Amino acid sequence: MDNGSAQVSYRDIDIAAVLADMARAIVDEPDAVSVTVEEADDGTVYTLKVAENDMGMIIGKHGKIARALRTVAKAAAKIADKKITVEIK
Repeated sequence: MDNGSAQVSYRDIDIAAVLADMARAIVDEPDAVSVTVEEADDGTVYTLKVAENDMGMIIGKHGKIARALRTVAKAAAKIADKKITVEIK
């Protein structure tokens, strides 16, 4: 049964945008958030950069926030059938 809706392709997920949006929601200086993407031999490396005074907020107690950001980004990458690494600087 066709209800006229378009097919959604999850392979086109913009992981950099997802990562940046999550980080902007956490930090005090959202305009300082940037994500760069580099292709490597073993996958794609996403580097999240935030203002120096926001590093504590992004890392969180015992690295819990950083771990959560990486988990969500990797889950999005798995849906898109990609292998990624997330670095925070």
